[in-house]
Amino acid sequence: MSYKDIVLSAHQPQYMPYLGYFHKMKNSDVFVILDDVQFKKNEWQNRNRVKGKDGEVWITVPVFHKFGQKINEVVIRNDIPWQRKNKNTIITYYSGAKHFHLFERFDFIWQKRYERLIDVNMDSINVIRDILKINTPIFFSSELKINKTKTDRLVAICKEFSAKYYLSGKGAKGYLEEDKFRKEGIEVIWQDFNHPVYTQLWGDFISNLSAIDLILNEGEEGRRFLE
Repeated sequence: MSYKDIVLSAHQPQYMPYLGYFHKMKNSDVFVILDDVQFKKNEWQNRNRVKGKDGEVWITVPVFHKFGQKINEVVIRNDIPWQRKNKNTIITYYSGAKHFHLFERFDFIWQKRYERLIDVNMDSINVIRDILKINTPIFFSSELKINKTKTDRLVAICKEFSAKYYLSGKGAKGYLEEDKFRKEGIEVIWQDFNHPVYTQLWGDFISNLSAIDLILNEGEEGRRFLE
């Protein structure tokens, strides 16, 4: 692939993201972390789901939050023992998983002292992508110094990397202005991700959980589900 054919995608930094996040990363030449956009409470930026015996279970990073605050400004509430709680939740429900030994790769996350949400999110993202052998280079939007919003911001990010294609999740179809990309010679590609069914503990399959569910059940070979 030549430089002019670069596929770029972008996403907010999430905590222990789901498989679609890494599918998009894997199918991109450049992945931009949107760390200087507004934090959204009760979404995926400070929490995610794993599977328990009675269904989905939340793992959460509690935060101090002010309206309008950027994600990279959000501070963690360390007065709440979130690391111990999240670790114990995963041990409780996954200790019988075939590849539970890979949970050791996350050990430092439960031991490290974090102040900012962005830092724990990036550590969780990097551990998962390392296990799944995703080598797409990551950049941060805050380093690009782009003073635009919404679609204009994404177009500017693509131009910064001379990207010919912007890979977007289908959830953006309701608000992404494709004509603005076309005017700059950039083609929008809609992510074609159908959540795979793989081996899980605890009964009927539940989709869209944190990718740690795939890793502990299917191991490093779980990357085949991202094809």
